This record gives sequence, C-alpha cells and structure tokens, in this order.
Amino acid sequence: MANHLLLVLAVIIVIFFKEATAAASYNVKKFGAKPDGRTDSSKPFMSAWSAVCGSTKPATIYVPKGRYMLGGLRFRGPCKNRAITIRIDGTLVAPSNYRVLGSANYWLLFNRVEGVTIQGGTLDAQGAGLWACKSSNSKNCPQGATSLAIYNSNKVVVNGLTSLNSQMFHMVVNGCNNVRMVGVNVVAPWNSPNTDGIHIQYSTGVTILSSKLTTGDDCVSIGPGSTNLWIEGVACGPGHGISIGSLGKDLKEAGVQNVTVKRVTFKGTQNGLRIKSWARPSSGFVNGVLFQNAIMTNVQNPIVIDQNYCPGRINCPRQHSGVKISNVKYVDVHGTSATKVAVKFDCSKKNPCRGITMRDVNLSFKNQKTAASSYCMNAGGTASGVVNPTSCL
Repeated sequence: MANHLLLVLAVIIVIFFKEATAAASYNVKKFGAKPDGRTDSSKPFMSAWSAVCGSTKPATIYVPKGRYMLGGLRFRGPCKNRAITIRIDGTLVAPSNYRVLGSANYWLLFNRVEGVTIQGGTLDAQGAGLWACKSSNSKNCPQGATSLAIYNSNKVVVNGLTSLNSQMFHMVVNGCNNVRMVGVNVVAPWNSPNTDGIHIQYSTGVTILSSKLTTGDDCVSIGPGSTNLWIEGVACGPGHGISIGSLGKDLKEAGVQNVTVKRVTFKGTQNGLRIKSWARPSSGFVNGVLFQNAIMTNVQNPIVIDQNYCPGRINCPRQHSGVKISNVKYVDVHGTSATKVAVKFDCSKKNPCRGITMRDVNLSFKNQKTAASSYCMNAGGTASGVVNPTSCL
C-alpha cells in the first residue's frame, strides 16, 4: 500500500511539474487581430507581447495564417522569462502609405530582450512607393524604416523568416550577443535603394546560415564593432555582395575582428567579397577575416578592398584611410568576373593592407578572349596554389 501511495504521489508531482512549466500560448486573434490585411492590428499584437513578456514561464505568441497590418511596433524588454517564441504562420504587412513608417527608423523593433525566437512567417513592408519617391529625386522623401531591428539583445533566433520589399534595411542586429539567423529569405529588386539584407554592427557572436538574399544593396553588411561572426551557406544576388564596411566614417570607431564567410554564392552582383572604408583618419581596423569556398557568377568585382570608398564620387574626403586592414584570407574562390579586373586591392598609402593570403583563387573574365587581371595598391601578402588572375601582392 505504501509503495502504491508513493507511486500515485510521484505521478501527481510529474503532472503538476509539467503543467507548471508548460509554455503558455497567446493567439493574436484572441486579442482582436484581424487577418484581413487592412485593419490595424498593432494594439492586439502589443497586448500579446505584454502577456508573454510578463509570463513567468515559457510563452508563445501565435500568428495564424492571414495578413495582419501593423504600424511601427516596439517589443521591449527585459521580460520575466527568457524563452519567448513568436510563431508566425501568416504575413505581417506594413501600411500601404510609406510615409506612415518612413520617418520612424524601424517597423518592428526588439530591444533589450533575451531568449526570443522568431519562427517562420513573412514581413511585407511594401516599400515600392518610397523607392519610387527616391528615384524621382524628390527632396521630400523620408529616409525609410528598417523592417526588423534587434537591438541590445541576447540569445535571439530568427528562423525561416521571409522579408519582402523593405523600405530600407531588411534586418539590423545592433549591440547584440549570440544572434542566429537561419533559413532567412530576403527579397527586393536590384534597383531598390538602401535595402541591405542583413546589417550587423557593435555585435558579437552573430551567425547567418543557409539563407537567400536578393536585394538592391549589400546582401550582408558588417559595420564597426562586429566580432566573432560566422556566415555560411548564403546565396547572394542580385545585390552588392557581402561587405565589411563602410568603415572610417568616424575618427574614433570600433574595429571588425574574427569574421568567417564560407560556402557562399554570388550571381550577377555588383561585388562579391568586399571590404570598404572612407579615405579619412580613423581608429578603426579589420583583422582576422576568412573568405572560403565562394562561387562567383558574372560578378562585377569578385574580390575587392576599397579604402577610397566614396559612392557617387561626391564630396569625397580624398585623404588617407586610417582603417588598418590585416590578416585577410581568400581560399577556394572561383567563377567569372563581369569586368576585366577580377581582384582589386586599393589600400591606404598611410596604412597599407598587410597579411593578405590568396590560396586557390581562380577567376576568369566572362569574355574568354581577354584574361582577367588583378590590381594592387599598397597591399602586401602571399599567394599559393592555383591563383588566377596572377597575384599582384
């Protein structure tokens, strides 16, 4: 009898424990969200966030199928629990009037959160109206909003999210630790201005895996203060490539260190693997970068370091870049260049590029009648294995 009572008590304890620790789920429709793509569902979404953020146990916001129109939202922490999931089966839609968000900087902002996972779904920012305004050279266009911004946060996962037609940057990671982006899909036309796919700055431990980025600016852009980054399995094109920089905008600027980019493809992009800095004094630096196993298809500038960066050649500083670039490796990079100069190292006279390694790099000019060439200015390093075009280091 005593053993039987102990068994019953154990079962009761297990059931109680499971119920106490089971994740709470909050369906945005139960808070009043309408999946019609027209009704503003901002308040229901914020009510759902308040519920999960205030929960003392793991909690989920569930977004069923449908289109949910949202204004600018700020999902703020810190929260009581560090296991929040936002599961999106539907599409979040920005207001059709681009001016509603155009001056807001962000559409969806997560700030000071920890342990948040965004699972699936689509963000449709409807940015075409703002792009048209900018292309008309009107001086009355707002800057535009980033679709998804993650600021000052830790242990955030973005898995299987699609971002369409952002007004400006699709996703920004700023001031964060340990952010993982897996299976991200970014879609915007080649001529959409400033629509960087994923931008990282002042963050450490950011990982981007198995993602497809088609956009009008950098597929991935890496700004100051970025360390310990791992980018693998990314397909870029159209777009401006994977870029470290631009750097050197400020005299006192944090450096970029320990960046790995592996198994990436570029198709019809403006650049492939790029490092860019302004030609002005700066305390910034780039140290410890590995570019490995990259395939280029009709890329204008497959490998480029540009320390005289100045888009449009307007108001260029025309000084010497203070950004110190060292220990950059290019390993197993091959494919076709859309221009004759397939490898270009235009480094600072005051701070030459040092420790560049080229190993098994094979890039041909798409016009097979003319061989591809390389260009070096103030750059030093070594080349080994098959290196085509011939190294100028």
